[in-house]
Amino acid sequence: MLNQTVARVTDRIIARSSAGRAEYLGRMARAAQDGPARAHLSCSGQAHAYAAAGPDQEALATQSAGNIGIVTAYNDMLSAHQPFERYPELIRAAARAAGGTAQVAGGVPAMCDGVTQGTAGMELSLFSRDVIALAAGVALSHNTFDTTVYLGVCDKIVPGLVIAAQVFGHLPAVFLPAGPMTSGISNDEKAQVRQKFAAGEVDRAALMKAEMGAYHGPGTCTFYGTANTNQMLMEFMGLHLPGSSFVNPNTPLRDALTDAGARRALSISHLGNEYIPTSQVLDEKAFVNGIVGLHATGGSTNLLIHLVAMARAGGIILDWQDFSDLADVTPLLARVYPNGLADVNHFHAAGGLGFMMGQLLSAGLLHEDVKTIMGPGLDRYTREPRLKDGALTWEAGAAETLNDRILRPVTDPFQPTGGLQRLDGALGAAVTKVSAVKPEHHVIEAPVRVFHDQEAVKAAYQAGEFVEDVIVVVRFQGPKANGMPELHSLTPVLANLQARGLKVALVTDGRMSGASGKVLSAIHVCPEAVDGGAIAKLRDGDILRVDAAKGRLDIMTEGVLERDCVTADLTANGFGQGRELFNHFRTLVGSADTGASSI
Repeated sequence: MLNQTVARVTDRIIARSSAGRAEYLGRMARAAQDGPARAHLSCSGQAHAYAAAGPDQEALATQSAGNIGIVTAYNDMLSAHQPFERYPELIRAAARAAGGTAQVAGGVPAMCDGVTQGTAGMELSLFSRDVIALAAGVALSHNTFDTTVYLGVCDKIVPGLVIAAQVFGHLPAVFLPAGPMTSGISNDEKAQVRQKFAAGEVDRAALMKAEMGAYHGPGTCTFYGTANTNQMLMEFMGLHLPGSSFVNPNTPLRDALTDAGARRALSISHLGNEYIPTSQVLDEKAFVNGIVGLHATGGSTNLLIHLVAMARAGGIILDWQDFSDLADVTPLLARVYPNGLADVNHFHAAGGLGFMMGQLLSAGLLHEDVKTIMGPGLDRYTREPRLKDGALTWEAGAAETLNDRILRPVTDPFQPTGGLQRLDGALGAAVTKVSAVKPEHHVIEAPVRVFHDQEAVKAAYQAGEFVEDVIVVVRFQGPKANGMPELHSLTPVLANLQARGLKVALVTDGRMSGASGKVLSAIHVCPEAVDGGAIAKLRDGDILRVDAAKGRLDIMTEGVLERDCVTADLTANGFGQGRELFNHFRTLVGSADTGASSI
């Protein structure tokens, strides 16, 4: 039986979204009625589209077995996307074997928050999601495709591609992952070296050695940050093949899954045997399943923004309260770094997503009656892929956890709730995630120190200015101010202060990475400072109370709201590292709680 809270939240999302969802589905139905569009192009247009197709040229011109449009985030600078270099040829070969064709429709940019962390380039990160959606839209605008395959992994790439897949929701969409890199040095060991470097206890050579030991090969970073949270979501929401999220790159099983994904994309097109457009897969129930998966795995807080934007592209309106209410009934079943010592390879070996979905389905915490790219029913995703004599098959997944230090059943979770909480109070609305925060740090009341950028925080730390309990406020970090960069580079500083015995919290209108979480953080504060939010009225020494237990973000000092807002000189945010090109995004962007979208 479906959990009552899951049912109630789903019903209110459906009711809240009814008008926009109906309009969206009407548009998708009209687009589907037009059928595959390739034959409607002029002869000249078709000739242009097929001219470079080589051995597929004749089939494109004379046959109608289905043409896959590949949208790829390949580049060989980022480990997560480098494996995609081989995918187009694998997909083309699979399509030919099935009687169809495949073409790379276009590429989308893929930037890494880890590379740009703490730099000016990071201010383009959130906006790159919208650029990715726009670029994918351009790729598919030629209207020559019957189905689509999306190749993307990391932070903004998957959300941007999902937004585009929703806009082209009359077409099926199969998302093919690249998989995580094999395990290097432990994430905990890497984090310890980072903290020692921040404290001046080791030199940069030691830091570099640790980082290279962690990031050592092709594939996604192995900690459970935004990239791997994305992969989980695509499986929970029915856009991946079952069990495919965490298979390592360049292995026979990974290639077999890529082959199978291409064939499946053809079979669910209008020309195949089972038409399953994206608009039918990504409904309200699919998004609720994704949110439950986010909580059960202790996933990235970035998805509090991305899922809202992804849903809105399909006429579905999510609210942070939906996330909070679902967190209250979803047990934390996984301990993957930073919520534990294991990495995603260890998680996958312990039973992975198949075991977890089986557990959540048995507890009534997931909607089983959904449509996926594999057909009706989420139960299909409790199975695991296997290669037998070179043939891909799916078998029943693990019925029991293979390592209860990493993965547990719903009857014995690590925590009874997902640990995510919406915060409300005089300072505005915010969110916090406490799955990795010790219970004694769930409530912090302390004087604030106010900063306008993270470099100033680090400078104050190096100067030895933090000697008492403190709530560090970093404002003018919202989407309108500077594109809402992650403040992950503050993690070692705050963790060191907490390790010294100080009560420490962070309050910001910016973001924190999915790799963060051991220090209590009230993030995504709305309204943001540049919009006149109360965070712009704080002064050093004001007392704040961050209470994750009660969901409160309160100003304890009287008279703060009567003050004028502080303004900041933001002119430097408008140039350098490409920021000149994104000024209009900051002008058009919405608030974090509505998805921080500018399109």
